[in-house]
Amino acid sequence: MNDQGLSEEEIFSYLENAKSEDTDYYRVLSSMCTHPHKIAVEAHRLFIEANLGDLGLFAGAHRLEKEVVRMLGELLHAPSVETPSEESCESSVCGYLTTGGTESNIQAVRGMKNLVTAGKKELGEISNIVIPESAHFSFDKVANMMGIDVRRALLDSEFKVDPASVESLIDANTIGLVGIAGTTEFGQIDPIEELSRLALENELFLHVDAAFGGFVIPFLENPYPFDFKVPGVTSIAIDPHKMGLSTIPSGALLFRSPSFLDSLKVNTPYLTTKSQFTLTGTRSGASAAATCAVMKHLGREGYVKNVQYCMQLTTKLVEEARKIGFESLIEPVMNVVALKIPDPDLVREQLLRKFGWNVSITRTPRSLRLVLMPHNTARDIEEFLQDLKKVISEL
Repeated sequence: MNDQGLSEEEIFSYLENAKSEDTDYYRVLSSMCTHPHKIAVEAHRLFIEANLGDLGLFAGAHRLEKEVVRMLGELLHAPSVETPSEESCESSVCGYLTTGGTESNIQAVRGMKNLVTAGKKELGEISNIVIPESAHFSFDKVANMMGIDVRRALLDSEFKVDPASVESLIDANTIGLVGIAGTTEFGQIDPIEELSRLALENELFLHVDAAFGGFVIPFLENPYPFDFKVPGVTSIAIDPHKMGLSTIPSGALLFRSPSFLDSLKVNTPYLTTKSQFTLTGTRSGASAAATCAVMKHLGREGYVKNVQYCMQLTTKLVEEARKIGFESLIEPVMNVVALKIPDPDLVREQLLRKFGWNVSITRTPRSLRLVLMPHNTARDIEEFLQDLKKVISEL
């Protein structure tokens, strides 16, 4: 720390220099985040000091969080809760706002483990969950933090989890299953109804990671079953800071039953509330305000337009790529494309070095992974494919 304070001019010069090192979303085809809506940015600023870790001090921010949870519950067909808890549930849904999918996934599995332990289900030394091979790396953190075994089920030819593989991995020590609605690499949706059947037959919890797909699938022309309409689904992760156009960090975790949140509670004797059920203590009220503002501003109609725009870009990319000899691994389900190209790692390197395109690579099979977000344009697609063709021709 410097001995004397710097002037505002010096500080902002310093910050602008640092900002110049960040990658602007221009020519970014690899991120599942985008520019937040201007309404969300202004709402975030208004509540910048609000701390949802101490709800009694920030009643307005807490009211906005509850409204977001209510709207998300409506979006995801949450069942009615007959006896809501004092702080964790409204009459229609249980849940809270998180920092994103990683925290949501951690808390969902923590809830599974706590409820199984409370139910005195006999387990061996190590309990386990069964997840798809395509699951997000946050589940590696879950395994490390909770000392549980994470078993990875095989995928089918379309990169959805194979229910038969899931079933083969279930044993007496299994505490829950995980399905993905919008996989990070392929944008694929697992057969949630089949996973639900397995969960109900084996009396297991089923968590759906819809961090990306949660703000895409409900607004598709033909939505896929993935949410609380499916009877075996017990919890859902959804990220407003992705296709929801809110500010970072804005995630959410919703539960079918109040018992999940009750299992996560710890006492907080020196705060304005008696207990907390969240993973983090201090939580951003600004994120709640931003998410509430943008959801109310856009409404269902606005999100339909947002998803339609991204899907139009996706269709354009696939069709134009096919014309110049590049096929997609699967017909895209949402705004994520995996292109089959030779030597994708080298192509990725050359696209960035020569033309400034930020793309990524899927793990198995290795292909060029592209995410079409609201910051992208039709012109971007045309320029990208021209540059891709140049790079391939030079190999």
